[in-house]
Amino acid sequence: MGLAFTKMHGLGNDFVVLDGVRQRLDLSGGDIRRLADRHRGVGCDQVLTVESCADDTADFRYRIFNADGSEAGQCGNGARCVARFVREQGLTDAVATTFATVSGPIQTRVLPDERVTVDMGAPRFAPAEIPFEASAQQETYALDVAGAEWTVAAVSMGNPHAVIEVADVDSAPVATAGPAIEHHPRFPAGANVGFMQVLAPDRVRLRVWERGVGETSACGSGACAAAAVGRLRGRLGEAVSVQLPGGELVIEWPGPDNPLWMTGPAETAFLGTLPW
Repeated sequence: MGLAFTKMHGLGNDFVVLDGVRQRLDLSGGDIRRLADRHRGVGCDQVLTVESCADDTADFRYRIFNADGSEAGQCGNGARCVARFVREQGLTDAVATTFATVSGPIQTRVLPDERVTVDMGAPRFAPAEIPFEASAQQETYALDVAGAEWTVAAVSMGNPHAVIEVADVDSAPVATAGPAIEHHPRFPAGANVGFMQVLAPDRVRLRVWERGVGETSACGSGACAAAAVGRLRGRLGEAVSVQLPGGELVIEWPGPDNPLWMTGPAETAFLGTLPW
């Protein structure tokens, strides 16, 4: 029996999306790694599944699996893709859709230009909610990484993020500092690590080392985390253009206790069926 899939991407952050409404999904960590393998599988940063929701709190259940087989709590680029996926697959004709995730429900809306806006919820800065080991909440924290001290902000967007402001993202040590901070013991669940260069109050550049994946061309929740940290520190305004290697996301956040909104593209690359 074959496994039908759709290959999608948001600014180059790519996904294998699986319809769990009309086909049975029972995937192991090995299955996820096989699908994500760029040489022996389809290849992707994450595998996304869309399934029926067991109650009336959401239209669908949405799950995110990293390329290493681990499950993630949030993926902004993935959320935009599944919002388009359910419409393109005829699972709904609604422009506004609610998805249940392990981090709580998310609201999506497909715009007339086919970009997608996602309510990513309110950023959470309390260390226990990230999770991050600290005696009290602070704007930034000193983090010892291989004998060097890094100044990081810690925030949850449904998944843990470390945000570091740098003078130039092109020369930032993403490939070395990224994995070291991802696995730092003060982030007991690991962390996505964003390197942010502030260009203006409404514009930043960003590179992200994603937990369980590595550096990706775009990270939606990472863009949200960076914008929230910059706004909380008085460096950024309410609406921010986040320039990632794969393109632009627009982040809007009025401030604490309010939901953060992300808008950007989502595209289908191809459809296929694997022997399974």
